[in-house]
Amino acid sequence: MGTVFVAAALIFVVGLAVRSMVKDKKNGKSLQCGGDCKQCGGHCH
Repeated sequence: MGTVFVAAALIFVVGLAVRSMVKDKKNGKSLQCGGDCKQCGGHCH
């Protein structure tokens, strides 16, 4: 029974991480430089 709860919690956390990445991607942020083009030399866009 404990394994089910741990698996559910893990799936929930992974889902939140994926949701955050999708939201950032829709807002134009890059996973490589975080959307701050001053830091990566303006190669984001």
